[in-house]
Amino acid sequence: MSIYTGKFITLEGGEGAGKSTQLSVIKSEIEQAGIEVVVTREPGGTPRAEAIRQLLLARDAEPMPETCELLLMFAARATHLHNLIVPALQRGAWVLCDRFTDASYAYQGYGRGLSLEQIKNLEQWVQQDIRPDMTLLLDVSVEVAIQRARMRNQAQGLGEGDRFEIEQSAFFERVRHGYLQRAQAEPNRFKVVDASLDIDRVSEATRQVVRDFIQQIAR
Repeated sequence: MSIYTGKFITLEGGEGAGKSTQLSVIKSEIEQAGIEVVVTREPGGTPRAEAIRQLLLARDAEPMPETCELLLMFAARATHLHNLIVPALQRGAWVLCDRFTDASYAYQGYGRGLSLEQIKNLEQWVQQDIRPDMTLLLDVSVEVAIQRARMRNQAQGLGEGDRFEIEQSAFFERVRHGYLQRAQAEPNRFKVVDASLDIDRVSEATRQVVRDFIQQIAR
């Protein structure tokens, strides 16, 4: 849980879960409550972290070892926290982040098979006591998610997608399992939304989660 006056909300989900749409829904709900909200993403969020993002997503001839991928994720997270997230929380703003450390557990831990204990150690070292106050997980079957991601990339002229998006379905099954394991382990923080529904129903479920959280904070 955040130790600052602002609140820290993260949005998680695999490729094709519909995070971009729901990010706008969450932002709107927070702003309607009269609260300043800073929207950001991981990896990225600051110029240096965005440069690291490009390294992580680029498809090139040199293989990227799993440990390199994990360390780059936390390198981007370190500058993101120091230069954007923490200052915003300190002044009382709410921070809404498209993915955070739960993604490292899901993708590098469950997906790549790296040690969850090592990820936990990096989390403690880089973040200290900073944790999301609430995490909304958009859950959808891998089959549907891959189809959505493929259609999105075709519409945007992105071809097969980035280095993560070209992974096989077995990888994304492990990622989804990792997310659900995280949600089961921390039910008070995680709110799981069925993202297989039509967009209007997903958006309404997301709005209700955010409204409930805001009301809870106001008590």
